[in-house]
Amino acid sequence: MNQASGDDWGAASAGRIAGIDYGPVRIGIALADPRAGIASPYESYQRRGREADAERFRRLVADERVCHFVVGVAVHASGHESRLSSAARAFGAWLEQVTGVPVSFFDERFSSAEAEQHLSAAGLTRKQRRSRLDPLAAQIMLTAYLESGGRSDEGTQPLEG
Repeated sequence: MNQASGDDWGAASAGRIAGIDYGPVRIGIALADPRAGIASPYESYQRRGREADAERFRRLVADERVCHFVVGVAVHASGHESRLSSAARAFGAWLEQVTGVPVSFFDERFSSAEAEQHLSAAGLTRKQRRSRLDPLAAQIMLTAYLESGGRSDEGTQPLEG
């Protein structure tokens, strides 16, 4: 996997960065133009199987000119990765393989909780919140990634035990 750094911004400026809030059932997607530094929620993708998922992400790359993926890795407050982190990392490796687009990982700590707070404050119903939660969490994580200057957070600790 690539270690994104500020040096990667030149390459990324030719296209968009896609933030991924990984889940085994739904995947939140956000998009950003690194030159503008603004991320926006894009969609909540309902997983449909390996081949359908591969086709969806290949189409995303082509349609939206995605030149880099950032996959959120769930981290506990202690700094240790959660059990879902290994699945997110495996998904990132698969995503890079099927699309040919570089993938970085970034700490998504608290992004889903922050997204839930925003949606609750907006007065949305539970059903409305559920459909918007994953892409908003992806946007929050991708915004943090952009604000970090495009540095992957590899300072997390593997889950013990």
